[in-house]
Order: sequence, then C-alpha cells, then structure tokens
Amino acid sequence: MQTKISLEKLNGLAKSIFGNLVKAVVDIDKEIMVVGGELHADAEALLLQKGSKQQNIWGINLYPEIKDINWIEFDSMINLRPSQNNFSRGVEDKDIQRKIAGVVNKLVKR
Repeated sequence: MQTKISLEKLNGLAKSIFGNLVKAVVDIDKEIMVVGGELHADAEALLLQKGSKQQNIWGINLYPEIKDINWIEFDSMINLRPSQNNFSRGVEDKDIQRKIAGVVNKLVKR
C-alpha cells in the first residue's frame, strides 16, 4: 500500500478479522506496507513478489483504538532473523522500529 488509509478503515479491518488488531507488513526501504489478512507471511510474500528485499520487511500489529505510541506492536514470526541479529519475534533494533513507525505514520491518517 502506498496510499494512505484512514484510522476508521483500519478499525473496520480489525473488527472484521481479529477484533482489536490489524496485521501489517512494512518495507522500510520502499516506505510501503500491506495491511489486513490473517498471516504476516502472506503480506510478506506479496511484498517479495513486488520486488521488496527480505531484510527491509518487518511484521507488526496495529491497534487502531489505542491513541498513544503503543498502537504499533513490533511482533511477528517473520521478524525472527538471526542473520540480521534479530533473535526474537519483536523488532529489537530501535532504529528499525523508528523507521517502521515513520512509514506507518506517513501512511495512516490519524
């Protein structure tokens, strides 16, 4: 997704699938993201098909009803990357977290 999405639309997606969260995958290099769906891996595959590089793709969860910075949760199985020194489902590098948040905040109308 390169176009902006409203918080209301994200909230609708959340309610239709998981109730309070929307899964998303962000390409921090291309500054794009895919939102929705049941698995981060599906969105990851779509971005890879569109030419994204694995090292730039990170999985997150968005909680549209949370009003502070905690509305972005840096948690996904696709984030497990020992080759990039990321040894957990979370995004451990604070710089990468800032880049992800920048892309999200650019693309979500809050």
